[in-house]
Amino acid sequence: MDRTEKLKNGSIPKLLFSLAIPSIIAQLVNILYNMVDRIFVGRMENGTLAMSALSVALPIITFIMAVTQLVGMGGAPLAAIKLGADDKDGAEKIMTTSFVSLISTGVLMTVIIVVFARPLLYAFGADASNINMAVEYTTIYASGTLFVQIALGMNAYINTQGYAKFGMVTVLIGAVLNIGLDPLFISVLGMGVKGAALATIISQGVSAIWALIFIFGKKSIIKIRKKYLIPDIKVLGSICALGVSPFIMSSTESLLQISFNNQLSLYGGTTAVGAMSILLSLYQMVNMPLQGLCQGAQPILSYNYGAGNLERVKKTFKLLFVCCLSFSFVGCGTIVIFSRTFGSIFSGDSEMLKMVEWALRVYLLGGTVFGAQIACQQSFVSLGQAKRSLLMALFRKVFLLIPLIYIMPHLLGGTALATTLSLPVADICVDSSRVFAVLVSESISDVLAAATTTALFFNFYKNHLK
Repeated sequence: MDRTEKLKNGSIPKLLFSLAIPSIIAQLVNILYNMVDRIFVGRMENGTLAMSALSVALPIITFIMAVTQLVGMGGAPLAAIKLGADDKDGAEKIMTTSFVSLISTGVLMTVIIVVFARPLLYAFGADASNINMAVEYTTIYASGTLFVQIALGMNAYINTQGYAKFGMVTVLIGAVLNIGLDPLFISVLGMGVKGAALATIISQGVSAIWALIFIFGKKSIIKIRKKYLIPDIKVLGSICALGVSPFIMSSTESLLQISFNNQLSLYGGTTAVGAMSILLSLYQMVNMPLQGLCQGAQPILSYNYGAGNLERVKKTFKLLFVCCLSFSFVGCGTIVIFSRTFGSIFSGDSEMLKMVEWALRVYLLGGTVFGAQIACQQSFVSLGQAKRSLLMALFRKVFLLIPLIYIMPHLLGGTALATTLSLPVADICVDSSRVFAVLVSESISDVLAAATTTALFFNFYKNHLK
């Protein structure tokens, strides 16, 4: 049975997990990719300061990945839908347009970030103590933007053709190399944060080469075609219309990190800002495998939706929803219960550990239901529902979380409840009750967004998947 025949007639549970497991492994390895830098940097002599530098640089890195998703994740489901409709030429036009766009945006972002790194980082929460470290890390990382664009953006087209194992190796190669280079550059050669950035871009460069070997090789069902190298504006518009949802999810993550950094710097100081980097890393330990599950489901959902086989679409979604919700509940619950153990992975500093142990219990509690949000959100993307996916992408972060980060310190800060619940870190923070109010905003928005997105998708399910 060939790849398209499996998507059309194969056992859904077997097919989902055969596609999802490599994607989950790839995402878990991708977590290591991001975490290893922070683990080694956090244990430097000036680790707390270095962690705060990485924290203020994180919005730029997140934005680079967001642009990758705009034309990568936006185009891959459309290509799969075209394949399901037996339109191979249309799928090749989409992939070629994405490829050209990834290269163009990669070059443009490199120039902008390198030239404006310092003012951008000050705007994102840097101060005199960490600005130089943050600039060093950011400018080196930005020089490898093109590698990131190709490695992540074109890997989406590998996965959408059903070659999940090959897509897993794309991530695996870079991650293993990064894990090996980090201690060499950071510790042995004494390059500090510069070494962390250099290790990352070298690793991404190797991943990009691997992805291109597949895309231009014999196994790829669809090819890059010369006749489509000048992008069709309509095709690019369709790609961006669908990709805008994952783009908004990631780019608003950038804005979200800036908001957290600014508020935590105001009420909690350097230790709180450094702790935020650890909180984000640990939340990724749950979110990234969920992304892997959704990536495994995407080719099945997209292909069968394009082929008009709605019964397979419904069965795939039900299985995806149960798996995602179960994983987020167990994953976030485990981190909350063993918060000190997870925090100690990144730092041995007693104040930092105390802050992280307490903050995780406040920050991640609502994440136990996040699986419902991501299953519905990513299913909208897989089914080509651009407007609905965009609305839900905006709702959780832009309409709920970012406003709450600024509103909650005024509503909840200084109250008896917030003061009592923040006593464990009262001696570390400028105003621990308002730090609590900032962090609890994440849990509140996670619960509200999960309930709303689930209701919206099941309404779509009832009315459109008949």
